Amino acid sequence: MRQKKVKRAKADHEIGAGEIGKEPESENILAEFKTTNVLSFSAREKSIFIHGKLADQDAVVILEKTPITEDSLAELFSDSRLKLDMRNDIYSTYRLQAPPQLNEIKTTVVCPATEKHVKKYQRQETFLVEETGEDYQSITLPYIQKQSLSIQWVYNILEKKAEAERIVYEDLDPDVGFVLLPDFKWDQKQVDNLYLIAITHQRGIRSLRDLTSEHLPLLHNIFQKGKAAILQRYSLPSSKLRVYLHYQPSYYHLHVHFTKLGYEAPGCGVERAHLLADVIQNLQSDPEYYRTRTLYFPLRADDELLSKFKEAGRL
Repeated sequence: MRQKKVKRAKADHEIGAGEIGKEPESENILAEFKTTNVLSFSAREKSIFIHGKLADQDAVVILEKTPITEDSLAELFSDSRLKLDMRNDIYSTYRLQAPPQLNEIKTTVVCPATEKHVKKYQRQETFLVEETGEDYQSITLPYIQKQSLSIQWVYNILEKKAEAERIVYEDLDPDVGFVLLPDFKWDQKQVDNLYLIAITHQRGIRSLRDLTSEHLPLLHNIFQKGKAAILQRYSLPSSKLRVYLHYQPSYYHLHVHFTKLGYEAPGCGVERAHLLADVIQNLQSDPEYYRTRTLYFPLRADDELLSKFKEAGRL
């Protein structure tokens, strides 16, 4: 099936990057990057996560090979160089050297990077945690309240101080409104790995645990208008979308994930993702569903929250 060409946004940096604005295209800010260690890599996903120093500040650099698109095949075949590795009967293998414009590496820079950023990208053993409503109040909530990880980058987006040109859709209503924009993991070259995030204008909703039936108008609005915006912009119907929330989320300001069904996006597994349609239905059945429900989620071995659960004898 032919892949749909997607118009690229003006900037491709991470949602929440530390700098407001963007670097000039000709400036190589990585020329002075000094590698400390490789945090993790994936041969399957063709990505690598590197910790190092940039201008004497801790930084994390993420390198990802961009996918091959159908509309680039003619140029790829005609303008590339081939080096034969092996030939045997009907089989032959080559090393193909593609033109530079077809051989891009998507690069994300987090600088300055905190210890939590470094740990986030480091390969580690994970554990499944069982959290009751009481556990949330006595263990998780105090932990969240003590966190110093800034979400100023979220407010920068909402206030149009950063990434305004990347916004796909916005509802300005202070109670049920949101902004919809591409997640930094999506290169925006094709819809097969579509990934957008809806960030609520309403502040103070940390996660799934804070949601009650009072938030149903907000959730309905995100669900319906987010799907409509994606259909209009990318010609992708709602039957091809996976719409969900994470618990635990990676940052504590309510946001909803929109990904293409069939794309195995990070965190889309059953142990972390909660379909928005199910969330809405659960709150319609029980207004306090997520205040009392036992929830399960994975935590990495060095996560401080995992230590809190162990100290409380819950793991």
